[in-house]
Amino acid sequence: MKHTKLISVLLAACALTTIVGCASTSRQESTGQYVDDSAITAKVKAAIFNEPTLKSAEINVETFKGRVQLSGFLSSQANIDKAVATAQAVSGVTSVKNDMRLK
Repeated sequence: MKHTKLISVLLAACALTTIVGCASTSRQESTGQYVDDSAITAKVKAAIFNEPTLKSAEINVETFKGRVQLSGFLSSQANIDKAVATAQAVSGVTSVKNDMRLK
């Protein structure tokens, strides 16, 4: 009887640790959010790569909880605006922070 109760308590503690460990905070993502953000980052990079007027190697993309941050150096304000518009058009993107600079 004691062993059964001890095993039950240990299993409950492990389950609780797993659930809490996968939860998100304001500064950390849950496992599911990390996977979602990785997919959003890949979609944004692909959309920028497929835009013929943009040099995708000069644009860095980072995503945290659906918020995309673009950084890098581009040759014109029109290209910066195009990159932001391209990122905003991707599904799953909640907002875009523009940290790109002119060369």
